[in-house]
Amino acid sequence: MSNELDNLSRRVAAGKLSRRDFLGRAAAIGVTATFANSLLASAVRAAGPVRGGILRAGMQGGAATDSLDPATWSSQVPYFFGRQWAEQLVQISAEGEVKPALAEEWSASDDAKVWTFKIRKGVQFHNGKEMTPADVVATMERHSDKNSKSGALGIMGGIDNVKAEGDTVVFSLKDANADLPFLLDDYHLMIQPNGGKDNPAEGIGTGPYKIAVNEAGLRLGGEKFANYWRDDRGFADQIEIIVINDATARTSALQGGQVDIINRVEPKVVELIKRTPGVTIQNVAGKGHYVFIAHCNTAPFDNNDLRLALKYALDREEMVQKILQGYGSVGNDTPINQAYPLFTEMEQRTYDPEKAAFHYKKSGHSGPVLLRTSDVAFPGAVDATQLYQQSAAKAGITIEVKREPGDGYWSEVWNKQPFSASYWGGRPTQDQMYSTAYYSKADWNDTRFFREDFDKMLFQARAELDVEKRKKIYADMGTIVRDEGGAIVPMFNDFIDATSSKVGGWSPDGNQEMMGGYALSKCWLVA
Repeated sequence: MSNELDNLSRRVAAGKLSRRDFLGRAAAIGVTATFANSLLASAVRAAGPVRGGILRAGMQGGAATDSLDPATWSSQVPYFFGRQWAEQLVQISAEGEVKPALAEEWSASDDAKVWTFKIRKGVQFHNGKEMTPADVVATMERHSDKNSKSGALGIMGGIDNVKAEGDTVVFSLKDANADLPFLLDDYHLMIQPNGGKDNPAEGIGTGPYKIAVNEAGLRLGGEKFANYWRDDRGFADQIEIIVINDATARTSALQGGQVDIINRVEPKVVELIKRTPGVTIQNVAGKGHYVFIAHCNTAPFDNNDLRLALKYALDREEMVQKILQGYGSVGNDTPINQAYPLFTEMEQRTYDPEKAAFHYKKSGHSGPVLLRTSDVAFPGAVDATQLYQQSAAKAGITIEVKREPGDGYWSEVWNKQPFSASYWGGRPTQDQMYSTAYYSKADWNDTRFFREDFDKMLFQARAELDVEKRKKIYADMGTIVRDEGGAIVPMFNDFIDATSSKVGGWSPDGNQEMMGGYALSKCWLVA
């Protein structure tokens, strides 16, 4: 029986037998669907990439307001689609290492203030133009411009100037920064012709797929770019993203074969999905975290006692247990966890209704506190908000919950309304996380955390090449954010995706969901 199944599974992996026929023959000889699928998955991994076909993903995180302009990407669908048609100078591997992409190699001055990147030759944009160092410089200039409203503006603030020298691009920094290569993996910094200055939403990049369909909030598609410069990705002839913001509909689409991959599987249904034939849960821990964000410069959240009251009024353990179902860990009101190499353990904040009541009374606030939430904020966000409402009530704090529609949440609620549910996928380094979301001048400073002393510490940490001293600075910064910031962080989440047995090439990547955003270009269809 074993030899027969092995032969059949290899035929499926080679594209000579359909998955359905394989499962039918396996059932006929008394093999369970679970074991047959496991054997098939092993055969697919061993067989290697298969080229051709249309690989489809059903995703939460798309809206009619989405744009192809990389500067504006703030949710999963535009970010994920962007990974398929555009590229940065470098890419962070699943192991957390900086790997060459559009830059072949790089080096730094002894003081880490001048960085030189050698730009890869022979790379074509989808419009046929060859990428040059001038395109790289123009890209960096555009994302440094406040008018671009780029999500990368915070990290670009440390760059004094960028210039092309022959086949290289030289970055001169205001202060030393040993993390610069990591920062250049930021998904907003996609290299575009003339930096996208002519038409940033045109969708012209160097990635394995060129844009064929752009129906914002509905459907996005790409077709294989014939002149793509590398051969380790882009296996399907076509890719497609179908926006399915409803979790139940997304799961049904995977089970019914309308899509091959889905993101944002809700933890409460994971065990049920695991029992579904032909479907595999793909989960990995990382730096992603779910948050309730309060604007520190907007009443009543400009009062730190009120912010502390809201932090102590949150039962993190209950939320992790009931919302994450074990697929994550407790948060501590900072965006940094043990997944970061320079992480320092801090005293864990716990649910304390008495302390919450004390700080609430001290704040002088009375009446309800309005918290906005949505199904798209994070998996289980609406349920999490209701749990928060209940735990806060025990401290005498009334949280009024307003459920917002998913379409438009990222453009009309997040980073605009003073108290809302949200999520962060994390960043490769502490510098990048703090620079993107807590630096005073960052466009994505979504808690309106403006602290001159914090900014100085951020610059000091960048310039500090002694690892232990740098770690201590980051620890002090984390304490400030935890005790005085506007981020209420109940939990760090696993990234939970799911694939059909037709998908080969999946590998865990804790940098982001969907294999760090590369699932459609690194996976393939086995039959």
